[in-house]
Amino acid sequence: MNFNLSKKGLGISPSVTLAITAKAKAMKDSGIDVISFGAGEPDFNTPENIQNEGIRAIREGFTRYTPASGILELKEAVCKKLSKDNSLSYEPKNIVISNGAKHSIYNALMAIINPGDEVIIGKPYWVSYPELVRLVDGVPVFIETKEENNFKFNVSDLNNVLTDKTKALILNSPSNPTGSTYSREELEAIAKWAVDNNIFVISDEIYEKLIYDGKEHISIASINDDIKNLTIVINGMSKAYAMTGWRIGYSACHEDIAKVMSNIQSHATSNPSSIAQYASVEGLLGDQSYVEEMKRHFEERRNYMYETINSIKGLTCRKPEGAFYIMVNFSQLLGKTIGSYTINSSIDFANFLLEEGKVAVVPGIAFGDDSYIRLSYATSMENIKEGLKRIKELVEG
Repeated sequence: MNFNLSKKGLGISPSVTLAITAKAKAMKDSGIDVISFGAGEPDFNTPENIQNEGIRAIREGFTRYTPASGILELKEAVCKKLSKDNSLSYEPKNIVISNGAKHSIYNALMAIINPGDEVIIGKPYWVSYPELVRLVDGVPVFIETKEENNFKFNVSDLNNVLTDKTKALILNSPSNPTGSTYSREELEAIAKWAVDNNIFVISDEIYEKLIYDGKEHISIASINDDIKNLTIVINGMSKAYAMTGWRIGYSACHEDIAKVMSNIQSHATSNPSSIAQYASVEGLLGDQSYVEEMKRHFEERRNYMYETINSIKGLTCRKPEGAFYIMVNFSQLLGKTIGSYTINSSIDFANFLLEEGKVAVVPGIAFGDDSYIRLSYATSMENIKEGLKRIKELVEG
């Protein structure tokens, strides 16, 4: 049957990793011992105090509709968190609670983008950024960042892509997939550029709690009031509190933008899960020791992976400053034949590692850069050691 389907819907790119992910799952399901470095979520369970609060919410009947933009208790908890952690002063009217940080980004783009508006995105990028921009009829414009600059863009890079159609910039620090973070000085320069050019900043800070080596997360919105008015801060519960399935994200921004985002959400999804919202209040205001413990494990794994990957002939990587991913540069292997496999792309390399080594990785082309693969260290040290051992044996022969 020939359906006349949405051109916009048909124009959204399917995940380039879908085939590899499906293959890895099929191999696992058939009993093959596949080591996966693909995880985009913590391998820890949700802290018990948060679990208990979700159970309490169910038992006490907090299972009905809430205001579309979230319960007041959670908005107030978000305001307290932003004040304590980020030196940001917001009121509940500035906060919109959504179905995950991705939903918050979509709401933000829906609120500020008109057809043809350009949105600047650094490359490598999180896979959904370009597609989210296209969904709202915006145009993604990419900056090719350099590994020697820790995959970060600067004002010169921004000026090179600035046009009269530029409407917004997506800033992701700490970054998925690179783990890079922006310093206060770098953010001050970007903030001045955004204010001078009247450009919105969507600041995706979902990994803010996962920063290593004693470094501090800085929110660009905290630089001054001018950039704060132009910034939509995006955060959520999934990464820091191991709550990926609970689906709670939140945004903080100027009241005028928040009103539009809230109205859009009221028609698109109504409220996020009432149960998850009450549990999130406990997450933000309750005991934070679990977050620190989880971060300690991630930092230990990162250190091991960084040292080991750089000891494998043909592979290099930078030490990520945050999140739980490492971008592995395999450009020295491009064009080479290993066994019966010729490595001409990141998909070739990912297929080679999966089929020959039973190791699943994410090809860099998913993030806009074909000379890399992404490895997640949101898996056990045992898996990391075995997986990297397999990769070393394969690559070095």
